[in-house]
Amino acid sequence: MLFKKTLIPEVIIIEPKVFGDDRGYFFESFNQKKFEENIGKINFVQDNESKSSRGVLRGLHFQRPPFTQAKLVRCVQGEVIDVAVDLRKDSPTYKSYIAEILSSENKRQLFVPRGFAHGFAVLSETAIINYKVDNYYSPEHDSGIAWDDTEVNIDWEINKAEVLLSGKDKLLKPIRDTEIPF
Repeated sequence: MLFKKTLIPEVIIIEPKVFGDDRGYFFESFNQKKFEENIGKINFVQDNESKSSRGVLRGLHFQRPPFTQAKLVRCVQGEVIDVAVDLRKDSPTYKSYIAEILSSENKRQLFVPRGFAHGFAVLSETAIINYKVDNYYSPEHDSGIAWDDTEVNIDWEINKAEVLLSGKDKLLKPIRDTEIPF
């Protein structure tokens, strides 16, 4: 496994070593010891999965304290652009983002630390995303920012007319109009 720092050093791309032959492939998708050596202590408590069709954009979500979450995200079918936005007000990268293509072909994962908003957009016909979180979901602490916030200015790599949002995500506001607790 390779752990690659991004322009926001706390957001890490994890590339597995894939062993393949004419029968298929094998790779280690998570190793607690290697994770802790490269990123730090973590206790993942829940695994989540979602399936979405092309143009679906989920996010940008975060949970307020004391239910903040770190996430380890991977795409097991299809292709997505996965995004982490730094919401830590005292960070030199506040309002900056990392966008990474995750796919069933490249098998990359993205580690999104606490204090970040997370979202993804589906670039393929369908995609299945799996992600681990280090804290339980709490509806009362659920929050987010608008996917098209002009202060963040994310390139989602899809046409704006293709974007499909949930009712909840349509109501999200820009950072300047959202209580950011980090």
